[in-house]
Amino acid sequence: MIGNDPLDLGGQIAFVTGAGQGAGRAIALALARHNAGGVAVNDFVAERAEAVVAEIRALGVPALAVAADVGDLNAVRAAFTQASENLGPVTLLVNNAGNAGPGVTMRPTPLFWETAPEDWGRYFHTNLFGVMNCCHTALPGMVAQNRGRIVTVVSDAGRVGEARLAAYAAAKAAAAGFVRSLARETGRHNITCNAISLSTLEPAMAEPARTQFLASEQAKAHVARYAIRRFGQPEDVAGMSLFLCSEAASWITGQTYPVNGGYSFAV
Repeated sequence: MIGNDPLDLGGQIAFVTGAGQGAGRAIALALARHNAGGVAVNDFVAERAEAVVAEIRALGVPALAVAADVGDLNAVRAAFTQASENLGPVTLLVNNAGNAGPGVTMRPTPLFWETAPEDWGRYFHTNLFGVMNCCHTALPGMVAQNRGRIVTVVSDAGRVGEARLAAYAAAKAAAAGFVRSLARETGRHNITCNAISLSTLEPAMAEPARTQFLASEQAKAHVARYAIRRFGQPEDVAGMSLFLCSEAASWITGQTYPVNGGYSFAV
């Protein structure tokens, strides 16, 4: 066994959403490095997706940019058709796109009863309906292949709750429940469905702004809430995503794994 890669993906084709930056980019690159046969890089900003595609191709792995808003079912269907025609049948799906959706900066909102109903939809658009759209589109092909992996990135906001993020937490908790239901439906087809529950990743900043931010009292107070005293990195998410996509996780399904530096614990 020495020298074999236990996380080898066997040339399967992957589709990663929200992969133009941050955790999604790290996930796409990790899959490429472990013998994905091709990676479809989704982002709603085409230029970001193209930049990651260039990085993957530099590793000698086929890649394709598929710009689409995952909350738009027709756009998702077109993106998967494009990926299948250019790379092959998709059997690895990582639902990473999230936050507050396209073009909206994620930040704490007012208390729930101070928000308006029209403010809630943007959180469900990407974090729940985006996941459902991608799974609905990918699953028929996976069933036909009798194999597949679905990994969905959720949040500790949905697992343990977070003040001033009630709608976001609700959408993420709903996505985790959706994953568990899919696991029961798809297991007979050798398809696994799992979730990764994240806490806060380090904000993407150039130096010297990054160093100044990490030295700030705000950042120190935030990190103090974690058993491991640092913000998460995109590679932390990528490692668990890779594992759950691999044969090493072939008998694991319907689970939610906290990748959160010990912000909260699970039994």
